[in-house]
Amino acid sequence: MYMGFPILSVITLTPVTFSLVLFLFPADKKKEIRLTALVAASITFALTIVAYFGYDMETAGYQFVEKYNWVESLGISYYVGVDGISLPMVLLTGMVIFTGVLISWGIDDRPREFFAFLFLLASGVFGVFVALDLFHLFFFYEIAVFPMYLLIAIWGWKVTREYAAMKLTLYLFIGSVLALVGMLAMYFVSGLGTFDMIALQEVQFSMQFQKLWFPFVFFGFAVLAGIFPFHNWSPVGHVAAPTAVSMFHAGVLMKLGAFAALRVGVMLLPDGARFWLPLIVFLALTNVVYGAFVAMKQRDLKYVIGYSSVSHMGLVTLGVATLNPQGITGAGLQMFSHGVMTALFFACVGVVYDRAHTRDIPSLGGFAGKLPWVTVAFIIGGFVSMGMPGFSGFVAELPIMLGLWSAGTVSSEYFIAPYYTWIVMISVIAIAITASYILRVVQQVFFGKMPTEFEGHITHSSGKDKIAIVLLAAVLVLLGVFPGWMAPLISSGAESVMAVIGGI
Repeated sequence: MYMGFPILSVITLTPVTFSLVLFLFPADKKKEIRLTALVAASITFALTIVAYFGYDMETAGYQFVEKYNWVESLGISYYVGVDGISLPMVLLTGMVIFTGVLISWGIDDRPREFFAFLFLLASGVFGVFVALDLFHLFFFYEIAVFPMYLLIAIWGWKVTREYAAMKLTLYLFIGSVLALVGMLAMYFVSGLGTFDMIALQEVQFSMQFQKLWFPFVFFGFAVLAGIFPFHNWSPVGHVAAPTAVSMFHAGVLMKLGAFAALRVGVMLLPDGARFWLPLIVFLALTNVVYGAFVAMKQRDLKYVIGYSSVSHMGLVTLGVATLNPQGITGAGLQMFSHGVMTALFFACVGVVYDRAHTRDIPSLGGFAGKLPWVTVAFIIGGFVSMGMPGFSGFVAELPIMLGLWSAGTVSSEYFIAPYYTWIVMISVIAIAITASYILRVVQQVFFGKMPTEFEGHITHSSGKDKIAIVLLAAVLVLLGVFPGWMAPLISSGAESVMAVIGGI
């Protein structure tokens, strides 16, 4: 509760409530539908801001807690709360749903259904981030996955939307089934008869049990985070999805997978995490380097950002794999920074595509003259992606690298630790590759001479587009220049994680 007000429940349920309200409108009332969607997104975003700045840093830990028995005989409860790791994700989700509605203002094909499914997706995401009950978490996790299929299959790019929607759904469904099996194993073996994650943290599961079931839980959720080799659903989904869904997909949903893998896999089965650490680190490092190299070779603008996301999410996993406060703090910052950055990238790409009707990089050029706001915003996103000082990417990646380095310079019974310093040096390769493809995209898309077929046909970005991209770009700069408004909060969450799992 926040001053006696159930703010987390209201944040979670507002989007799905408005989702139902939208269906009360006649389909031809498109202006009223868009305005109602904007009101819903604005209320939700405003509430996430209130929750973020209402969090008591001195107390830390889980706050705004609400708990009600749901199915008492099975130990299922409606149990929500946020800490320093989950609260920034709640703010991120509110920001992306607000900017996504603005960017999607021009959707003319069944906007009622589009915004209704988008809000259903948002409620599912919020529910996972605030959940402190395993059943509750999985329930909302499935709600978050289901609308993605419809949003891509109906409103996506006609060339690949059916294939992409089916591939995405199958990957995520299989992953969620694996995670569910692991969660049920914890429920039955614990002997507590409850899905309460706080209670399950106190259970000392045997080493044999943790070795066996940790991969089910961690990798089941990590599929949504795009971990190698279960990542290739993600770029395909990015390309096929409409702009707002791409923003949600890369900006929020991939963080949902990483967050759940940390909250359920690492925090409830810490010894299993340590045992499987070498494999996790190898796969995450592959994400970082492989994703960057593949992004460099792409012609489609969305594929560049899609594979870039695979690379950057590898850094999140590496931060978690340090099992120390620095690395986990960096992972939390990277989830927020990357979420805002990819939402900004896809918003910019959406504005360009709406005018050029192509994402083929060699076919574009000279758009800075007609789209100066988009050009500046894309460059800011590029600086973040490259980890430039003064931007949020640097603030996020530096703690990850420091965490990796410090983990590699201390003695440990886990043989992977001495190799962390080498992992840092290999990861740096991705920074150079990232700079190469970002600079290539900026040069070919926004500068140079505009192709003759576009001259006289490219219109300026709308006021709503400008509001969305300015908000996202401003947050990236603000976090880079003044990290103190978020870094201590995430650090407090990382300390809470360390109190549960220990470290190396």
